Amino acid sequence: PMVDELLAEAAISLAAVVALVFGCGPGAFTGVRISVGVAQGIAFGADIGVLPVSSLAALAQGCGHEQVLVAVDARMNEVYWGTYRRNREGLVELCGEECVLPPDQVRFPDGGEWAAVGSGWGLYEKELLGSCGGRISSCDPEALPHARDVALLGISAYEAGETLSPEQALPVYLRNEVAWKKTAI
Repeated sequence: PMVDELLAEAAISLAAVVALVFGCGPGAFTGVRISVGVAQGIAFGADIGVLPVSSLAALAQGCGHEQVLVAVDARMNEVYWGTYRRNREGLVELCGEECVLPPDQVRFPDGGEWAAVGSGWGLYEKELLGSCGGRISSCDPEALPHARDVALLGISAYEAGETLSPEQALPVYLRNEVAWKKTAI
């Protein structure tokens, strides 16, 4: 019903949709699984492709800065970390790779001042700033990814021919283990 409502509000039919963009994570386990499951279900039903977009990239895209350090709380005293630079078209591109690690182990890129966004900056500001050498021009720990930024990045991926088949819609967790395990003493 929500999808039908959204399509009706936009005055388009599902038959007019050529591909489905979705947030693939990293993020909360349940939210990422729901996003992937809904995208797969709709894409299989409509016989269309999918375009996964990183939640970290969407967060960086939405902040509007040229160079962005994204740190999102990953629980278990870790952050999801990604560094991005805006290209000539105004879209962010990943510098290096996204990862999950303790905040005092982030790898800070070279090259001028950076904007900092994401919940990790609110929780681990001291550790992250210690790793970043004081080249932070602004910090917004309350920033969240938005659907419009997922869509912008997805459109670019579509135009680049990066559409996948629905069975290739997979969640990105960046962590091999998604729960703490108790150790017997």
